[in-house]
Amino acid sequence: MIITKTPFRMSFFGGGTDMEDYFRKNGGAVLSTTFDKYCYVTVRHLPRFFDYSTELSYSKTERVTSIEDIQHPAIRNAMKMLDMHEIRLTYEADLPARSGLGTSSSFAVGMLNAFYALKGKYADKKKLADEAIYLERNLCQEAGGWQDQIAASFGGFNRINFNEDGYEVLPVIISPERKKQLNQNLMMFFTGFTRFSSDVQKANATGKQDKSAQLKEMKALVDDAEHILTDKTSDLDDFGRMLDHTWKLKRQTGSAVSTNSIDDLYTKGMAAGALGGKLLGAGGGGFLVFYVQPERQDSVRWAMRDLMHIPFEFEDGGTRVIHYSPEVYEPKG
Repeated sequence: MIITKTPFRMSFFGGGTDMEDYFRKNGGAVLSTTFDKYCYVTVRHLPRFFDYSTELSYSKTERVTSIEDIQHPAIRNAMKMLDMHEIRLTYEADLPARSGLGTSSSFAVGMLNAFYALKGKYADKKKLADEAIYLERNLCQEAGGWQDQIAASFGGFNRINFNEDGYEVLPVIISPERKKQLNQNLMMFFTGFTRFSSDVQKANATGKQDKSAQLKEMKALVDDAEHILTDKTSDLDDFGRMLDHTWKLKRQTGSAVSTNSIDDLYTKGMAAGALGGKLLGAGGGGFLVFYVQPERQDSVRWAMRDLMHIPFEFEDGGTRVIHYSPEVYEPKG
């Protein structure tokens, strides 16, 4: 049996510039981190005692005799891509799906990692990221960028640069004290709204407005934000103020980015003392993150009292196999 543990990601700056049709021409950059909330994918060979050959358990249960009959597009295409047969797969997660934390990509990365491990093969971080991008963007034809798959595979606090040749992952080196302070100043709340990132991306893509000016400025903010994090003489609170700025830019890139309800929640958080914040992910729902000085956090927590506050810590590892036990039955397929 194989179990993989894959982190979720929090994207601070540059989201939208990781879209392939944009960064191949203009370049892109994203500043993001993974944190201590995970999805778990368990895979084992299914004994031949059942009248079905594959069993899948996620938000629903599927039992099929043919891969072509699998309803879940990512599982179906991944099994075909890696020639997987006769398996039992289970998905569990610490946080809800479709919540702006790159959950679908974390699942894709963790699933591919588990499939390779079940075959007795090693796949490095870049291979897992590249194949998860290919799985979701090409085989499943889901709209979106590249940052989620890369963040889930590599893990840690990174700057990801995008260019016409692909991408590079550069760890952001922050002193432990500054990283701890940043972590303590961030508060994350679940709005209760979930949505498919691909649907939001498609809805925003239908807009007629030119987004190039906003995306160019959002990319430039990655440089400024990285400087604040790595320069000990900079005021860390400016990181929070920049979150407010990038959120205002993000809202201009598509009608599906925000809703009246989310705007109201954001306004309440800012009025209660947050220096800045943003909705995580493509938009439309999921989690709000605020940068709040410690003395104002009780006020923000009260303003958001109808929402769920999710404590978290940054983490440094990407997807990994955390358990293996020999199969009782001979592997098949």
